[in-house]
Amino acid sequence: MKHESTPQVSVIMPVYNGELYLAEAIESILAQTFTDFELLIVDDGSQDASAEIIRSYEKLDDRIRSFQHERNMGQGPALNTGLAAAEGAYLTYTDCDDVNLPQRFQKQVNFLQAHPEIGAVGTCGRAVNHNLTATLFDFIVPQHHALITLNLFLGGSFVGATIMSRYEFINEVGGHTSERILSPDIDLSMRLLWHTPIKFANLPDILMLYRRHDKAVTISSATQAHAEERELRRSVLQRLWGSIPPGAVHRFQKLRFQHKLNWAERRAAKKDLCRLIGSLIAHNLVDSDDRPLLLAEMNRRLEQASPRLWQQFCYWRRHHFQLQSDQ
Repeated sequence: MKHESTPQVSVIMPVYNGELYLAEAIESILAQTFTDFELLIVDDGSQDASAEIIRSYEKLDDRIRSFQHERNMGQGPALNTGLAAAEGAYLTYTDCDDVNLPQRFQKQVNFLQAHPEIGAVGTCGRAVNHNLTATLFDFIVPQHHALITLNLFLGGSFVGATIMSRYEFINEVGGHTSERILSPDIDLSMRLLWHTPIKFANLPDILMLYRRHDKAVTISSATQAHAEERELRRSVLQRLWGSIPPGAVHRFQKLRFQHKLNWAERRAAKKDLCRLIGSLIAHNLVDSDDRPLLLAEMNRRLEQASPRLWQQFCYWRRHHFQLQSDQ
């Protein structure tokens, strides 16, 4: 297929030893109902047959361009190699072992065109086993900017490999970090939030299949990735607050993984969250009109993390007051 004009969307695919699932990932891009894109595949020093697979597809479709790193540099530098060559007004990336469902690009482009105030939009996703025969769980992420921003500190803000962004925002922060980290999407989202007036959104649709297998980076290096995420959140909290209360980052981490909090932790977490919401509003990172929405989410998270007896009491209280109001 010839691509003679400037594409509307640039898709960047970093690849490192991805021969097992690479062809299927590329095919899922080529099968998109939205066709005005370029696919920039960056071979990040692979030592398997990835390069041969990439070259075979590059010969078949002129929308594909490939780039080669002589040595493995990490996902951030690989994404920046693609970014430097990108020509599209919208940027997105995809992993070399995931499957993008056919309407993903079309729905995201339609959304960005209809909502000029939004700078980046993701989608929900579905975790599947290695051969796509079983659903493991769904990634359901919030749709509203304020909740996405809050979740940058509590986890679950985006399905990283589904984010489509306007080029000008990515360019404004200089692209991805050049450091070798396992969470470049969280790092970029934090920098976009702090340094640009970006607004985030997510579509409610499940438009990506996230393949879980033993060789996946997020599986094999989960402990390191979680440590990196904590440090990213700590650095932004330092900017927001100046000084971070002892245990605050750990409490946020427990809320992220839906761990139970004891009574003292719950009181401290509520204070942390109230302070975080106030700081996000004070720094114009979310709108003040969204305070009730954020406080409702705070209370939901705290109830979820509370001892079961307290959850039962909260449920009874809501049910009791609802019956009274209906009478």
